[in-house]
Amino acid sequence: MAPNTKQEREARGRARAYQARKAVNEHQVKRRVRDNIVAGSVLVVALVVLVGAQLFYFGGGPGTPEPSASGSATPEPTAATPAAGANSGAVPDSALAEGRTWTGTLTLNGIPLGVELDGAAAPQAVSSTISLAQSGFYDNLSCHRLTTGGFSVLQCGDPDGDGTGGPGYSYGPIENAPADNVYPAGTLAMARAGGDGYSTGSQFFLVYADTTIPADDAGGYTVIGSVTSGLDQVVNQIAAGGVADGSADGAPLIPTTISSFSVQ
Repeated sequence: MAPNTKQEREARGRARAYQARKAVNEHQVKRRVRDNIVAGSVLVVALVVLVGAQLFYFGGGPGTPEPSASGSATPEPTAATPAAGANSGAVPDSALAEGRTWTGTLTLNGIPLGVELDGAAAPQAVSSTISLAQSGFYDNLSCHRLTTGGFSVLQCGDPDGDGTGGPGYSYGPIENAPADNVYPAGTLAMARAGGDGYSTGSQFFLVYADTTIPADDAGGYTVIGSVTSGLDQVVNQIAAGGVADGSADGAPLIPTTISSFSVQ
């Protein structure tokens, strides 16, 4: 066989170089595709965990007082664990709401928010809120929770300041919950324990941007009324400060206290 010419050797060298570059390029493409898939999967998992954590926290106990001790052999149901479908404790009479619209002022950090309470749509919850407001229960209580990651609410009304406290009673049923699970900006609604329509107490939340809150086995969340003025000047400013620890759910960076709550 005749010896290879210089041209043939160079041609084979170029072919080998081309094949090598092609193999490297194919490897890089496959690696980029794999990395993108992994990165996308991590992002999806992170979002699911974040939303799931917020849903769990939102419905997992806000508004539910800690159980109280009992000396009896068979303790009566506490506010945290009422009998199924029953109120617990000295719940204000639902007739107190008078089936009418109440106007009031919820003052946060000394700045007033105008509010309206719908006693016709949510008679039990509005009656409880009126009773607590008129008794001064809400005065100087903190707004202990702000959410910013998909849920846009400021939660207030817990005498313990950690999401477990209440007025010493719990009630239901859920009233006036939106059928589409959408809570528009300005909505004033009651917090409760997840899966329990009779666990509402004193805790309520203010929605500062349109928010979808999926219903659970018990239903949605009782809407008692709306903010008629001051949302941008007060609640949105608190929300703009974010959460104290930099997360999407926790105590607001701007400490927030209910100065007073009056209704008429």
